[in-house]
Amino acid sequence: MPTKIGRSSCTSILVGKNATIDGSVIIGRNEDAKTAWPKHLAFNEHKLIEKNHFNSKDNKFEMDLPKEVFAYSSTPEWTDKYGVFEEDGINEFHVAMSATESAYANDRVQSFDPFETEHGILEEAMVSVVLPYIKSARQGVKRLGEIVEKHGAAEADGILFADQDEAWYMEIGSGHHWVAQRIPDDSYAVVANQLAIQVIDFDKPSNFLYSQGIQDFVYSNHLWPKNKPFNFREIFGTHDDSDLAYNTPRVWSGQKLLTPSIEQDPESFDLPFIQKADRPISIQDAQRVLSDHYNGTPYDLTNPKNKNQATYRPITVATTQESHLLQLNGRDMIHWLAMGIAAQSVYIPFYPQGTKVPTMFKYGKETYSSNSAYWVFKLASVLVDRSWNKYATYLNNTQKDTNLALNKIRTKYDALLAKENDVNKKQELVNKANKELADTAVKNYQALNAKLITLQTADSPLRFKMDPNL
Repeated sequence: MPTKIGRSSCTSILVGKNATIDGSVIIGRNEDAKTAWPKHLAFNEHKLIEKNHFNSKDNKFEMDLPKEVFAYSSTPEWTDKYGVFEEDGINEFHVAMSATESAYANDRVQSFDPFETEHGILEEAMVSVVLPYIKSARQGVKRLGEIVEKHGAAEADGILFADQDEAWYMEIGSGHHWVAQRIPDDSYAVVANQLAIQVIDFDKPSNFLYSQGIQDFVYSNHLWPKNKPFNFREIFGTHDDSDLAYNTPRVWSGQKLLTPSIEQDPESFDLPFIQKADRPISIQDAQRVLSDHYNGTPYDLTNPKNKNQATYRPITVATTQESHLLQLNGRDMIHWLAMGIAAQSVYIPFYPQGTKVPTMFKYGKETYSSNSAYWVFKLASVLVDRSWNKYATYLNNTQKDTNLALNKIRTKYDALLAKENDVNKKQELVNKANKELADTAVKNYQALNAKLITLQTADSPLRFKMDPNL
């Protein structure tokens, strides 16, 4: 992903509106790439741009764009030298998008429809050329699908879309072919770097969308028998041994958290794409999934016994740049953002319709600096990691206190905004709320860092006990 050293290795979650406790549609993802690669928060304004055109800095992909650009939130890289990588956000029409969940297509498919690596669309461009121009999740799928068919795709990816009614998961399986499935309202999905969508029902356009000619492409190239259900995962996906340690265990873990009643094997190639939870899912449940490191299981990497000998790749890892959950319902929209490692950070419930980015969320470069929100949260991770067993209690207490404080702030401003009818005063309240939310989280973590640094002055190997007075 950044610096062209490899692809992002994320984990995603999508939840239908009848599967949540409050009727929200939720999508979210951990953006994993490098251990030190800051992200910023951005609020992009509604504007008109004559001769609007996009040129990628990652490859030679380019395209003309509509003149009208809708307002939207996003989390771009600290530098656009290698591409924008806006990654996720919610626009003014209450449409959310997260891109991408990197995946892999098999050699059979690629031999007939290889990826357009030079001119095709990449992850870094997807949010920028789609989210500011759509008014529904379904429209987002169709817009990106048309781009893939016309310009080609440079890689296999999974893309998340949501609005107040629907959640959609789209997968690009070859240079010009893709499918998308609507997540059933009563269900959820967890995805981890594999093509995950299974059987496509071509007679149900309300639940499935797909590229033109995909059936003819598959059958004419003898990629799948006509008398079998059209299973996209089987036709386009991979079944490598590495999947069993790197990918499927994360899906198993997410489903184990939300559907513990079902016994499954972490190394199974047959874990379902769509699953139903044992109980209604809260936003905190979704946060718990994206923060998971096999907590309390034999595979937990925070257990000293597993140091440097991980069995399975966990959902939350040191390479997480940011984790986001995009929550939509008939009342409001929330861009939950956790900078750095999800398990060691907190999710801040930002209002995506803000116009002023809290100061510390605008700063941060590759080298540590104290004026960056990303680096404040990342520093806490580094300090706790020196001895998880010794310092995790301080982290956990800070997380609990901060989460409670953030939810109280959000509830307070939700009530104030519900009573306010003046558009300008509403915008002032939103910006004030975002600042208070950001300041609270950052200050609490700055206090945590100060405590951890002070405590760790006693951890020096140069300590020597003899006479306590000397």
